[in-house]
Amino acid sequence: MRTALTGLALATLAAVPAEAENRIDRIRPDAPQLAAYGPLPIGVTTLEFVHPGQIDIVNTKDGAQPLYDRALTVEVWYPAAEGTAPGGSYRALLRDGRTEVTLEGRAARDAVPAEGTRYPLIVISHGYPGNRFLMSHLGENLASKGYVTVSIDHRDSTYDDKTAFGSTLLNRPIDQKFVIDSMAALEGPLGAITDAETTGVIGYSMGGYGAMIFGGAGVTQAATEFSWGTPDGLLARHLAGSETLKELVDPRVKAIIAIGPWGMNTGFWDAAGLAGFEKPLMLMAGSADDVSVYSAIREIFAGTTGTTRHLLTFEGANHNAAAPIPAPAESWGFDEALGFAPFDHYADAVWDTNRMNNIAQHFATAFMDLHLKGDAGMAPYLDVIERAADGVVALDDRAQPLPEHTYWKGFLPRTGVGLTLETKGKGE
Repeated sequence: MRTALTGLALATLAAVPAEAENRIDRIRPDAPQLAAYGPLPIGVTTLEFVHPGQIDIVNTKDGAQPLYDRALTVEVWYPAAEGTAPGGSYRALLRDGRTEVTLEGRAARDAVPAEGTRYPLIVISHGYPGNRFLMSHLGENLASKGYVTVSIDHRDSTYDDKTAFGSTLLNRPIDQKFVIDSMAALEGPLGAITDAETTGVIGYSMGGYGAMIFGGAGVTQAATEFSWGTPDGLLARHLAGSETLKELVDPRVKAIIAIGPWGMNTGFWDAAGLAGFEKPLMLMAGSADDVSVYSAIREIFAGTTGTTRHLLTFEGANHNAAAPIPAPAESWGFDEALGFAPFDHYADAVWDTNRMNNIAQHFATAFMDLHLKGDAGMAPYLDVIERAADGVVALDDRAQPLPEHTYWKGFLPRTGVGLTLETKGKGE
């Protein structure tokens, strides 16, 4: 008979996989069509950009607003020269801000960039807290399809420097715009292939909050006055209808994906603010999100009447829907300082993370190709029956769709269960 102690020991061992190979690039056999990596080899490099003369929110107090040079570390993925061998790794911190882990992917470190073509830029913005590797699966995947992708370590908001929340509230959209400016100013081979005039933004949670403001959704007056928010009323820089907000909205940005965007749940937008959003928008969310709150995300979807937008819902998923990489093996153990296993920061109780990543890769490809590359052939991947499970599978002997086939384009039969995609046009 197995003793209770033996059972506990086995359960503990089972919590940590035997081989800790933390891959960010797995494409499941049941992944939708556009999730697959593209044909281009990928390079990756780490850069640092410094934004001078920014307000130091962490040290703003009693009307004193000191300035500092705001340094941002970014990870840049890009199409690499023909013949570049795939494969590389990343050293990244876990949610605990202490444990360093190795992530495995397909990008070659500091590879020579491709030549002769300019590629649209995509900015990737993590949650609070997070880091530039949290959505590295999207960074690599989209680069292989002809994009330069840049993922930001937002200062005051990463696992090892998480400080005043007011800094995140003010700086997210500012950081996003500054990084576009910095990528546009790059010289050398990487700068030569970066088309910052054609940019997309992908933001998760607080990154989604920033992307919504960056797209024109100005915040409410009440949001500028929260005692726990940005001090000295400085968030008024993003106030709906303000000149500073108009200056922030960037014509280079052609499309925005906001995954689980935070803010509507706490009164940061109202109808007037949301109506100011002007970029093509895709929202992704879990129907059980209790952080950004799914009903509040639906209000964003309903209220952004100034643009065409989509809402992709993972039924039963919580706040970690779609965006985070699969939980590194080292995150599975309980952490006394955090009071939970770091695993909880990455994973969902219902959905497999790898599966959600693949679905996010599929729709991000369709959405960005449509709006950044003008590829009209991507529109049918977004023009689908609302609830995938209601679609009819009708294929001929060669597995080609018949006229009555209404299952989601790019999805194998039975693989859309639990997904809905709603669309509203401008003015609706």
